[in-house]
Amino acid sequence: MKEIKGALFDLDGVLLDSEGIYTQFWNAVEEKYPTGIPDFAHVIKGSNLFEILHDHYPSETIRQQVTEMLLGFQRTMKYEFFDGAMEYVARLNQAGIPACVVTSSDNDKMASLARQHPDFKSHFRAIVTGDMVRHAKPDPECFLLGAQLIGVDIHDCWVFEDSLKGLAAGRASGATVIGLATTLPRETIQDKADLVIDSFYSL
Repeated sequence: MKEIKGALFDLDGVLLDSEGIYTQFWNAVEEKYPTGIPDFAHVIKGSNLFEILHDHYPSETIRQQVTEMLLGFQRTMKYEFFDGAMEYVARLNQAGIPACVVTSSDNDKMASLARQHPDFKSHFRAIVTGDMVRHAKPDPECFLLGAQLIGVDIHDCWVFEDSLKGLAAGRASGATVIGLATTLPRETIQDKADLVIDSFYSL
């Protein structure tokens, strides 16, 4: 594995312990507006809202209602970090290694996160949201942009991801990929990352 010179972090399931909460939310959406897709909440992990709406809800009315449900949910949900996650980011900061958040989340959600954790952004050189890219994961555009914004060659960056789409995007970018076994079992992501860890304490 290459020495880390820049770090690109997915948000949910990597820094934020929120995937279980989102699973409950999307299960409730599926119950109200059924798509008929088995395990829908897990199928869409790593997708941005635009993809989810346009791939699974042909009705514009339902798209608007699902969007309103999600925005309301994200404004009131509690954002909690995984143990050790922000401590690891702090260690990178102390070592002079720039870090960037690369998430499919939109700016509205990031504003909600900032209200609960006002110092969050100060730990990162840059933040890439789903609103800033044309192509969502598994396309590597978001990670390539993140590396550009922190001024580090993507091949010298470590990408931290938990979802299949995110891991694929990291691999496609050319970065070293660290898989977090927080959302999916270790055996599911073992061959999709250069290293799989259970938590940041492993590093």
